Amino acid sequence: MSSNLARHFLLRDDVVFLNHGSFGACPRPVFETYQAWQLELERQPVAFLGRDLTERMRVPRVALSAFLGTGPDKIVGLVNATEGLNIVAQSLDLKEGDEILTTDHEYSALEKTWAYVARRTGAKIVTVKVPMPLVSEEAFTQTVLAGITDRTRVLFLSHITSPTALVFPIERSILEARKRGIWTVIDGAHTPGHIPLNLDAMGVDFYAGNCHKWLMTPKGSAFLYVRPELQGMINPLVISHGWTADSKLPDAKGAFGNSPFIDELEMQGTRDPAAWLTVPAAIQFRKEHGWDGVAASCRELAQDTARRLAALTGLAPLSTPEFCAPQMVSMPIPDTEVLELSKALMARYAIELPVLKWQDHTIVRVSVQGYNSKAQMDTLIGALTELLDLERRPELARQHG
Repeated sequence: MSSNLARHFLLRDDVVFLNHGSFGACPRPVFETYQAWQLELERQPVAFLGRDLTERMRVPRVALSAFLGTGPDKIVGLVNATEGLNIVAQSLDLKEGDEILTTDHEYSALEKTWAYVARRTGAKIVTVKVPMPLVSEEAFTQTVLAGITDRTRVLFLSHITSPTALVFPIERSILEARKRGIWTVIDGAHTPGHIPLNLDAMGVDFYAGNCHKWLMTPKGSAFLYVRPELQGMINPLVISHGWTADSKLPDAKGAFGNSPFIDELEMQGTRDPAAWLTVPAAIQFRKEHGWDGVAASCRELAQDTARRLAALTGLAPLSTPEFCAPQMVSMPIPDTEVLELSKALMARYAIELPVLKWQDHTIVRVSVQGYNSKAQMDTLIGALTELLDLERRPELARQHG
């Protein structure tokens, strides 16, 4: 791990920040680009938002689409992945009795989104229980496919899960769903900049991801990908200047010279686009600092930390390393009051990380980014050992096992 990377970030020195996965952290050079865009906007708002915005919004689409393995006319810049997935979920023509197939690992905001859609349309949510620990693609795929019925209209999956920090092997499930005429909707909030993506090769129908997490743009930068033949069915959540009344064809030009898909979602009234405009700078920062090597070091540190904690708790991991998010790992700990543990970690050790309940597991989820170090992981292990009395627990487990 290159320890000097920490100087490129704006994080407080007095906090051990192990929660990159929640909101990300933006490198100083990218944040300075962000502020420069905001300053330019304020200097001439009419020119920026009224005359120049269409071309300026296109530049990040071109850079990001190449990074994601797709074309610039298939993605649109948004504020966050939840917004993109809401756009899709509320655009689909679902009827009473239709089924939305998903898993028990999904992000709570999207569980609420689909619950809202189900209440409004009469559709039914079907949740499959992914076998744990996750140790094979075959077990995952067969579980998902077993949930499909002749009423399944939507397959909704996370690519990297939020509570359990797993990389779901979704490719074969997507292919099988497409064969059966089922829409595939993927929550990729944690994916861009975390694992390689080739959206065209994946064959997915709809995919939303955040740039402000692992790609490290400022907060409020995300994208929605829609296959061209399905773009005409997408409706904006807000009707504004970009709405194109006379055409929803994906190859038609909209009010601002893009397709209606892009115009209708990008142009929804006055907003600050500066975070989206930093996408090229974030990609460039990664190149300049050899991010493939940084990410490999982060993965090694994450897995080492998970092994150390498992040795202390005696608790089995949620998956084999193959299915762990490379830079994020959810580690089971003995049952405890999660809010109190979180407060104690911050108050006594200045450690910022999520502590949560998921099904019958109590979990700490650790994110490892280029600014983190082994010394910080040592601090975490020491803190959890003391707060949870872990030095005695494995022995007690053996006595009662």
